[in-house]
Amino acid sequence: MTWKVEIDPRQCMASGSCAAIAPDLFVLDGEHARPLKERIDEDERALDAADVCPAVAITVRDGAEVIGPRP
Repeated sequence: MTWKVEIDPRQCMASGSCAAIAPDLFVLDGEHARPLKERIDEDERALDAADVCPAVAITVRDGAEVIGPRP
């Protein structure tokens, strides 16, 4: 299975926490972070990054279901 990872550029404040947790999944690109790939293999670090994002800008989906950030 694959997950879809999105970062809302309107919310992202480029804290770098996502890139610090998973540098092979996220990168800081100017004023915002972005996922290196839109679809990834299931990876708990993507959920961790969504959980710690101070701007709550990262969304992880498994199909139509939002699985990250976790409550």
